[in-house]
Amino acid sequence: MNTNLEDIKHIRSMMERSSKFLSLSGMSGVSAGLFALAGAGAGHLILKNEFSITGILLYDFIILAVAILVLAASAGFFFCLKKARKNGAKLWMPVTQQIIKDFSIPMIVGGSFCVILIYQHAIRMVAPSMLIFYGLALIYAGSRTYRDIRILGACEILLGLTAGIFIYNGLLFWSIGFGVLHIVYGIVIYYKYDTKSAKNG
Repeated sequence: MNTNLEDIKHIRSMMERSSKFLSLSGMSGVSAGLFALAGAGAGHLILKNEFSITGILLYDFIILAVAILVLAASAGFFFCLKKARKNGAKLWMPVTQQIIKDFSIPMIVGGSFCVILIYQHAIRMVAPSMLIFYGLALIYAGSRTYRDIRILGACEILLGLTAGIFIYNGLLFWSIGFGVLHIVYGIVIYYKYDTKSAKNG
């Protein structure tokens, strides 16, 4: 009887691994949050004219945003790859490709909408829009990984809507959404799943 139960658990685990992306690391969220907070600090200095890369405010923020995105994505890939290898799993699977597709659609639409907002000189609505579309992307892709991702997405959307009301505090809300929430989420994921998988391994 115990053998049958173990077989069922093993089959269930294999099915879950093939249908869901379980190599998402909590440290990815923590590192992304730290990069976001560092970027927000740099953005604050740019707004106060205490720091500049190009001398043009808009260009400075574009460069800063791209740099944060590249650093966060690189760190995320590193920690996810490390977790996958530790668990003896593959990082690149059909479910991984589907998550990227699901995540990319709202992000591409949101990025395009933010460009339109900048073109229309509605720059103060960019931060709320980024949070909202990012939250939608997390919810859209979250069904193929831990359910906590969808909770994070809902929090990002609520924060983005609030930021749309208090539009003169965009950098603060951006810091909370991409910085603080990512760090909190990362810590939760780490202690809820990463340490558990380490013990099982």
